[in-house]
Amino acid sequence: MKRSNTFDVAPRSPQDEELLSRVLDASASLWNELTYERRQRFFGELDGSVWDAPRVHDTYKGVLGSAAAKEMKRKNDEAWRSFFAAKEKGEPAGPPGYWGNEEDGRDLRWYGRCDQYTLELGKRSRLEIPVGKDLKDEYRLGQTERLRLEVRGRPKWDGKPGRLELYYDGLDDQYRAIQPVTVDNSRQDLPLADETAALDIGANNIVACTTTTGQQYLYEARDLFERFRETTRRIAEQQSTVKREEGRYTSKRIRRLYRRRTRRRDHAMDALARDLFERLYEEGVSTVYVGDLTDVLETHWSVRANQKTHNFWAFRAFIDRLACTAEEFGITVEVRPEAWTSQTCPQCGSTEDTTRHQDTLTCSCGFEGHADLTASETFLRRHRKSEISDWQTRHGVSRRRHEADVPRPMARPVCLKWDDHRWSALTRREASRPHTRNLRFLGTSPRAHRPNEEHTDQSILRSA
Repeated sequence: MKRSNTFDVAPRSPQDEELLSRVLDASASLWNELTYERRQRFFGELDGSVWDAPRVHDTYKGVLGSAAAKEMKRKNDEAWRSFFAAKEKGEPAGPPGYWGNEEDGRDLRWYGRCDQYTLELGKRSRLEIPVGKDLKDEYRLGQTERLRLEVRGRPKWDGKPGRLELYYDGLDDQYRAIQPVTVDNSRQDLPLADETAALDIGANNIVACTTTTGQQYLYEARDLFERFRETTRRIAEQQSTVKREEGRYTSKRIRRLYRRRTRRRDHAMDALARDLFERLYEEGVSTVYVGDLTDVLETHWSVRANQKTHNFWAFRAFIDRLACTAEEFGITVEVRPEAWTSQTCPQCGSTEDTTRHQDTLTCSCGFEGHADLTASETFLRRHRKSEISDWQTRHGVSRRRHEADVPRPMARPVCLKWDDHRWSALTRREASRPHTRNLRFLGTSPRAHRPNEEHTDQSILRSA
């Protein structure tokens, strides 16, 4: 299983910072020159294939070192192979581009194999990377001496290290290192896990989950989206000001606002995925069904809806985040069609006599419930029955357990909101909002203490 650790890196002295800057700049120059030669051949300006480009990396051995220069070429090779692979599959992709220029600024990056750098963590963490002979002579470094950098941060993952990426973040004025690692799969052995869950993914409520154990979870995101919209409004105001006063469309402040908006959203989504799968892991869930919303994403109702589905929601990236997190717990994520689940009554099965108003689904048969939780329940029931039927067909037998009948959720739904640090249960005031009034049965799980949970309306819980 592949994961990565990120560290802040700092030179120990002005000389070390100058040396590091020259190493990163040489790496960017190498990339640009090699990319230029290959693009010239790809677009027919020069004869030959992209693989016939001259050995540009040889001219940078004196600055980067032979091994580091070859690793940069290897990284460029991988970028071109990925481009050709995507092109062969018919996927939209362009040939590798440049890392900027000296006038407008470059992307300063350096790559090193696991045996080219040394990363030691402890009280005085440090990172050592090689430099070429020319720089050693210029800065009076010993023959075996390397550039030593201070490291801040603790590794989240422990495993076999891979290729290190060292880069300069211009917005934060900070050097950073990314170290990929291969971790073991010890957490992925769940011999007794045989439960299933289904997720209804949305924008107002990011996830509504129902499990075959009868538990339900709801992650509400209205406040999170309003903060996203507020930052978007500030970006638009800054863009208007910069365009009017300077004739440009962006600035460092605008780029920082974009980054802040993205980081806040991604932090909440990452925390959601981890919180959800920790709960499902404890429930003994081994398979999670997620709805395929390709058709929904192609429909635009308004600017606000478009902003939710494509910018804030980021469905495809969220599904990738779910699958990545599920892998750590040994849980399989399967994308399945979920047509009509939001309009199907779980009581009588009708799709024509149901009415959805905001978060409430009602039916002429007398059913009334939370629309997203009901959709996840219907979604789970549909595909669980299909799964059992397929198993019986393949084996020619019928299971003794009545697993085809997914039980109606009996436990109180756990409704959670984002408080900038973690997902925790709704407060009493929040539980009285119009879109949560039909969630009369709120619940909290017996897990770690959460700040908001102590304010949950206990009278509501007792009434359940």
